[in-house]
Amino acid sequence: MPDSADLSVSVTLAEIARIAGVGRAAVSNWRRRHESFPAPVGGTDTSPQFALSQVEGWLRDHNKIGEVGSRERLWPEFEALGNRDAMGAAIAVAGARLATAEKPATGTKPPDAGPLEAELSRTQRDLVDRAVGLARKHGAYDVFDFLLGRWLDTHVRQISATPQPLADLMAELAEVSCEGWCDDGARTVLDPACGTGGILLAAARRWADPADTRDPGSRLRLLGQDSDPIQAALADVRLLLAGQAAGQDTPRKAAWESDVRPGNTLRVDPHPDVRADVVLCNPPFNERDWGYEELATDPRWTYGLPPRTESELAWVQHALARLTPGGTAVVLLPPAVASRKAGRRIRAALLRAGVLRAVVALPPGCAPPHSVALHLWVLRAPETGGVDPGVEVLMVDAANVQPEAGDGTQRGGRAGIDWSLLRRSVISTVLAGGEGEGGPCGYASVPVIDLLDDEVDLTPARHVPKASTSAGPGLRRSWDRFDALLDELRDLTTTLSKLEVSTEAGAAQGTVTVGDLVRAGAVTLRAGQQPADDTMRTGDAPADAVAVLTVPDVAAGGRAAGWLSQREASAGEESGGLTVTTPDEVVVVGSYRAFTAWVDVEAPTVLGPQLFALRVDPALLDPWFLAGCLRAPANARRAGTHASTSSRVDVRRLQVLRLPLREQRVYGEVFRRLSVFERSLREAGAVGRELVNGLTDGLSAGRLPHAPV
Repeated sequence: MPDSADLSVSVTLAEIARIAGVGRAAVSNWRRRHESFPAPVGGTDTSPQFALSQVEGWLRDHNKIGEVGSRERLWPEFEALGNRDAMGAAIAVAGARLATAEKPATGTKPPDAGPLEAELSRTQRDLVDRAVGLARKHGAYDVFDFLLGRWLDTHVRQISATPQPLADLMAELAEVSCEGWCDDGARTVLDPACGTGGILLAAARRWADPADTRDPGSRLRLLGQDSDPIQAALADVRLLLAGQAAGQDTPRKAAWESDVRPGNTLRVDPHPDVRADVVLCNPPFNERDWGYEELATDPRWTYGLPPRTESELAWVQHALARLTPGGTAVVLLPPAVASRKAGRRIRAALLRAGVLRAVVALPPGCAPPHSVALHLWVLRAPETGGVDPGVEVLMVDAANVQPEAGDGTQRGGRAGIDWSLLRRSVISTVLAGGEGEGGPCGYASVPVIDLLDDEVDLTPARHVPKASTSAGPGLRRSWDRFDALLDELRDLTTTLSKLEVSTEAGAAQGTVTVGDLVRAGAVTLRAGQQPADDTMRTGDAPADAVAVLTVPDVAAGGRAAGWLSQREASAGEESGGLTVTTPDEVVVVGSYRAFTAWVDVEAPTVLGPQLFALRVDPALLDPWFLAGCLRAPANARRAGTHASTSSRVDVRRLQVLRLPLREQRVYGEVFRRLSVFERSLREAGAVGRELVNGLTDGLSAGRLPHAPV
């Protein structure tokens, strides 16, 4: 019998599956079939927790695991440390040990994890030793990157990491805007609020040359600082290990130099003498205690003392102060910085000095906070102390850059950012400089004198002509899409218009309720459930994310606003805490105000409350036939409770026409075409409104080259 210490590390069913290298269903099957499978030691009925030591022993006894000691086996023990900093410190020390073992190249600063290592407990030290041992099998960088990724996923609500596509966009934007680089000199990139180093790693991917054989002092230098010592240590090790991995085929080993230090940058700058070619930064927002009183006479405030409520403008000026003459900074800022009254004087000073070169408004969801459309400010340090009176500021409005409408389904596509489209749009606009083709972004090159009014509002939407977002190629694409939709509607009309609905046929066929179908085994009915608040995310979603659909989403047009990681969705499904659809399941809305039904061809989807999944026996029912019958408006009226304005529909009372399977398929094909017809009508209406609005804006602005006769 294991002692209590052996029970301190627990795992979920999903984690057991990863340790054993099987699917979640296999673990659930083991639990049902084998009485010897370990009993839960915690958690809930829907999300049980099992002692790792007991699970490990059971897997070994039943030959379900080849080798205990994989990364998946180790992570639950890191997670059992509980405290975020305790976990992060152990990962940082493990990374430092791994980096030292790799024998970094001459000129590369070894990681200094001494202070963190001295404070580790025995348990933490044991985990560090085991992580280092795993590197022999998986590789130093892969082991560290795995642990760091799990740590970030576990604490996603406490750590605001910059999404990798946004970090890449910031680095590319700096590159296309930069004019102060010397091909033969050192290139230095600084991030004064680097977090775990994601932006600096994006800079390394863009500018480092692993095959560079110059003197180590001439290679790319990555400098960073963060007020959180754990994140600073993780960033330092992350960059060093990534550099070693990138340069492993070259004699000099490391592909770049890196130096990340802990501390509050505004109060205690560890790089006061550094002049960087590029500064990339996602600073903390809305700080009140940023050092207003103690830094009142700081020489960095060339453009004025930032007000107490304008900490972001302190970061902007810090970035400019650390640039080499002609160097470029790209800073991610909340949109209010562009218009708040308190910062008007400093914004005006930046404009007069000619250092603000572009403001790019991004779509909501690009980075935390996901509900806000953040801005990127592109700044260039002056070559001289003079002012360029003829400089213009490029205003780029990419807030509405979205992928074209999907082919869909009733619920539409997943929420998220089309990063490829956004990158192409922003970069092409900046390269065009506000002249000629700039992609689907709205843009305008605005003279500084026009911005120096009473408000000094730098919000791009205020200065970008509305017609520009629909003009030229964008308008042409909308017409092409509209024509394609009309062709699709004509084809569907040719088929559907031939149907003649009789007022008599069908009455003798009879109907059956969903409840009857469930009792007969023809349908499996599952009710949607509310995901845990700490797992739900909004905004940018990875390619394998699982959409979370709710009744408000359906009522608003069918596009899911939230998502879960694939791991969380699978774990929730296995534990019984989530309802996740499979392809060709029928989804029904149990709310009268948003009632509808459709075949979920975009599964998997996590269903929220008042949404129901119906899985049919294909030998008895056609899913399109079932969905078509269920969504009939008369069906909702018969099955609705009508108790209040928020009345519900009793899904079990919904009626289905009783037909043989062969005839069901005929009806089902017609229902499918009706669904496509409905989607095409809806999309054609949306594109038509865009065309009307774009043409109206263009005509009212006098943008028509030749007036119609």
